[in-house]
Amino acid sequence: MTDRANLISLATAVPPHRLPQSQAAERTRELFAHRLPDFGRIARVFKSTGIESRYMVKPIEWYLEPVGWPERNAAYLEGAQDLFVAAAEKAMAAAGCTASEVDTIVTVSSTGIATPSLEARVASRLGFRSDVERVPVFGLGCAGGVSGLAIASRLARARPGSTVLMVAVEICTTAFRLDQLTKVNMVATALFGDGAAACVLRTGESGIAEIEGAGEHMWPDTLDIMGWKTEDRGLGVIFDRDIPPFAERNVGPAIDGILGRIGVDRGAVDRFTCHPGGAKVITALESTLHLDQGTLDHERAVLADFGNMSAPTVLFVLDRVMAAGMPRRTVLAAMGPGFSCGVLSLARAA
Repeated sequence: MTDRANLISLATAVPPHRLPQSQAAERTRELFAHRLPDFGRIARVFKSTGIESRYMVKPIEWYLEPVGWPERNAAYLEGAQDLFVAAAEKAMAAAGCTASEVDTIVTVSSTGIATPSLEARVASRLGFRSDVERVPVFGLGCAGGVSGLAIASRLARARPGSTVLMVAVEICTTAFRLDQLTKVNMVATALFGDGAAACVLRTGESGIAEIEGAGEHMWPDTLDIMGWKTEDRGLGVIFDRDIPPFAERNVGPAIDGILGRIGVDRGAVDRFTCHPGGAKVITALESTLHLDQGTLDHERAVLADFGNMSAPTVLFVLDRVMAAGMPRRTVLAAMGPGFSCGVLSLARAA
């Protein structure tokens, strides 16, 4: 065995309230069509995203009320804790370990404020030890699933034989805003869903795959491409309309650079597993990675079934890739605020 970290298990979880995209479009029309002059044109996004359904921590009626920041963050805390527990329990069971055997917890989340952080809030529910090491990670957005897994792998390598649990959980739907009469808000309303994914990592033990290396690329002067802005009524989404063309121009060379730095031959990559930010983003990724259109099929399927859940979404895609037969080598990639791209290479366990 090498001293590389191994991915032992992966599990996903979604909240109980399923929202068909057709219903989301109709309710949004009722709320915005009479207030937004260009609504008819903007509303086409509900079909162009490639999404058929999403899951939410609250029933749809909750989102139709004029709730403020305190209520939104309370919904985040409640929903995120439940999803954290659900995903972590499944991942630990699949890895054959209990919460008391976890030595380090990496928690990735950017859609609410939790102090104490989420893993502390669920510690008694799950049974974590009092000396467990906690690593909350905030602000990585959609790139958090890849970057969080990379952080967890480095922590596992730093303490050989230890058990590291990584949980990415996002409650994106609390950003739905009735007061924002903008195209960006309509895009967010058509795109976002809630979900969580959890992984268990160890060294010295064969599992699903070995983490060969990881890296990030951050472009200068791109802070206004993607992120959150804090406002009285809650978080406001920042989306630049040029994300797909930016990705098509820049992401492929950045990924090639990262693979070069970690010693992975681009020609030896059997599959790229990408965060499906939206239908146009997937098409842009296929172009920048020189893949045939339609190659990123699991990405499109996850987007259709769950929407964009931010950080956990790429791990939902990896779950589908694994179920179809783990490739010899797969490279995970996700873009996020910064503007940045996280990359991680997985080699299938022998």
